Amino acid sequence: MAELLHRLGLFASRRAWPVLTAWAVILGLSAGGFLIGFKTLTSSFDVPGTASGKVIEELEHKLPDFSGAAGTVVYATQDGSALTEEQRSEISKLVASADGLQDVAAVVDPFETETQRAEQAADLEDGRTQIADGRKQIADGRAQLASGQEQLDAGRAQLAAGQQQLDAGRAQAEAAGFPTEQLDAQQEMLDTQAAELDKQQAIIDDALAEIAKQETELEEGLSKLDLGAELMGYADGIRMVSEDGSTALVNVAFTEPRLDLSEDAKNGVIDHFESSPIAGLQLGFSTDIAQGIPKILGVGEVIGVLIAAVVLIIVLGSWLAATFPLITAITGVGIGSLATLAFSGVVQMASVTPIFGVMLGLAVGIDYALFIINRHRKQLLEGMPVRESIALANGTAGTAVVFAGATVIVALLALNITGIPFLGLMGTAGAFSILVAVLLTITAIPALLGLAGDRVLGKKGRAAIAASRSAGADATVAAAQANPQAKGAKVAKPIRAMPTWRAVVTAVGVVVALLIIAIPSLSMRMGLPGGESEPAGSASYLAHTLTEQQFGEGATGTVLVTADLPAGLDDDGLLEAQVRVAGELSGLADVTAVAPIAVSDDNRMAAFQVIPAEGPNSESTEALVRELRELPPVDGTINLGVAGQAAINIDISEGLADALPVYLLVVVGLSFLIMMMVFRSLLVPLIATAGFVLSLFATYGVATAVFQWGWFGELLGIHTPGPLLSFLPIILVGILFGLAMDYQLFLSTGMREAYVHGAPARLAVAQGFRAGRRVVIAAAIIMIAVFGGFISSDSVMIKSFGVGLAVGVALDAFLVRMLLMPAVMHLLGKSAWWLPKWLDRILPNVDVEGASIERKHPAPSGE
Repeated sequence: MAELLHRLGLFASRRAWPVLTAWAVILGLSAGGFLIGFKTLTSSFDVPGTASGKVIEELEHKLPDFSGAAGTVVYATQDGSALTEEQRSEISKLVASADGLQDVAAVVDPFETETQRAEQAADLEDGRTQIADGRKQIADGRAQLASGQEQLDAGRAQLAAGQQQLDAGRAQAEAAGFPTEQLDAQQEMLDTQAAELDKQQAIIDDALAEIAKQETELEEGLSKLDLGAELMGYADGIRMVSEDGSTALVNVAFTEPRLDLSEDAKNGVIDHFESSPIAGLQLGFSTDIAQGIPKILGVGEVIGVLIAAVVLIIVLGSWLAATFPLITAITGVGIGSLATLAFSGVVQMASVTPIFGVMLGLAVGIDYALFIINRHRKQLLEGMPVRESIALANGTAGTAVVFAGATVIVALLALNITGIPFLGLMGTAGAFSILVAVLLTITAIPALLGLAGDRVLGKKGRAAIAASRSAGADATVAAAQANPQAKGAKVAKPIRAMPTWRAVVTAVGVVVALLIIAIPSLSMRMGLPGGESEPAGSASYLAHTLTEQQFGEGATGTVLVTADLPAGLDDDGLLEAQVRVAGELSGLADVTAVAPIAVSDDNRMAAFQVIPAEGPNSESTEALVRELRELPPVDGTINLGVAGQAAINIDISEGLADALPVYLLVVVGLSFLIMMMVFRSLLVPLIATAGFVLSLFATYGVATAVFQWGWFGELLGIHTPGPLLSFLPIILVGILFGLAMDYQLFLSTGMREAYVHGAPARLAVAQGFRAGRRVVIAAAIIMIAVFGGFISSDSVMIKSFGVGLAVGVALDAFLVRMLLMPAVMHLLGKSAWWLPKWLDRILPNVDVEGASIERKHPAPSGE
């Protein structure tokens, strides 16, 4: 590897313009690919196979109108007064004309909804009034029938008495031998009267049967009314127009699921409602519609690059030399981001993916170039010819750059093993940016150095070179006098190993400090940013704030619950089932309202909207979603499913949390093998990894304190504390581990080089640290400046990346690599470099220090 890079550096320095032209062509091709292939980015994130995803798939089959994304358009008066009739009419017109928008399934007029709700309540009241009237009529009818029955009973009594008298008279007449014709006529009259009474009795019995039927129907109607009223009661608190009449919510339902919804469809809704401003009203859109795509570059990023430029000038002592890392880093960022975006029309790409590549490309590109240029300058000041120095720097420092880059690339590509598409794509894009940065560093930097010649040193450096060439043996002294950096290197105090007591105190102090900083990570929660995290003054933040104030926190993140109903339910059975499910749901803690919103055509699935007490990222809502999923079937037969923003957030967070251990194991394992080959040691990679784990959890602690607890929130532009971005922890593992091993590589190779050349183990630690500390400090400051520049982003996602990476680099570089590692390696002494002989024979010798190159191409003997 070192010999190959030596030849590549020599070739690039001699053929500078062809090399630079080739990179210019690659940049142009990337720009062309971007112009052709760029489509759109998405602000949504997905984890396949989640519980909420399965519910959405069910909805797509049975209730397709409710399987798509949904968002809210919020209208509110600017002075808090009630909406006027004219304003209501204008809103309704915009709602009515929005039906034909791209991917829009329905737009709900809030005023019509409230009117329908009022009509339903009025219908219930009318029904109760009618039932009361019917009961009164029935009571009156029963009273009349009872009076008729009394009259009928009196007639029967009279008839019975007459029959008794007639029977007695007939007996006397027959005994006396009198004729009975007159008595027969009287009997006929009595029979006629009895038949008439029977007829009247039948009429009364029929009337009583009808009344009984009417009573049954009234009771059944009353039961339905009671069920309907109970169902409406569970929905109390769900409103589309606020109680004071100042705010209205326009619900927009899309045909496509949230993860498949295009930005064009969202922008179409925004453009439609913004196209006709309504006087006196402010307009907001929920994050489902208007969550912005973060800007790739802003003022903060520019400031970060400027700070990096200042550090480069200080370290390299030359304006010209300081521009080279910036040129290659910016070129690499252009190639990486444009090439990545060119595939946005082929694969679904999260909005943070190209920004992720920009962050890494800038920071790593500047650092890697610094390592080679710094080595080259030192060799020039020692009297080495320009081209030989470029080739040797590329073969030595360039080898370290390649292996450092390989470690970061392995860590990023390993994100694909998580099985989470957007995360794997981010890792691939980041790895591509690192690859471009490495290739530019080992080709374009030698080319630029070849064109610059001695001018890379500045005036004092060139004067030192001239003096060295004329003075011969006094070259080193002249260079030291002419250049303060060279002077410091040659007239430095003798290097001594640190005292053992200092190593113990340093190691214990750093470990304790990192553990204390990591304490907040014990309470770390993860989620996805909502409207509360959007920039203050944005349409999404306005919508979230207005909705929360006027309709309650839970209205900003409703939960969707589905119920699988038994087969064969009629309308009455369906209503009873809905009431039972709604009653079960409303009985849970932290549920403020439940409303049925849809039933499938076959009556086998019902959907309910559940309003939690707090927002989607709150602990209570997370607990509610988990409780809903743990509920047994309602009535033993009705199974429930849960979806919605809060459920999706939990599923994504859990999916990422499950993937983290496997990812960490793979990354650490592969990188351990790389470091074992580089350092020819078992303990150095082990303690390097242990130090990283400490700095990682300390970084989690800082991120939790800032974003979740709200520490320094105002200073950093975080107006609403909340859970950490769900995929931030796993991203920090990949990037920070790779970068930590970079600094470990550049420090430990110097220590190993000194040890291999015969220095005692503990003295070698001090010598290697002295040789590499200056450039590592500069590299770390550059990293922190570049990453810190992204903290100024309006997007909380980008801000969290900036804070996490800047703090992580600072903790790992300055506490772990600069303090803890030298102290622990001092305590280990010679055992730090122990490697079993059988393993030493198996492992390939990568010669990352470039010792073979230095033997083949030694520095000038005049040194």
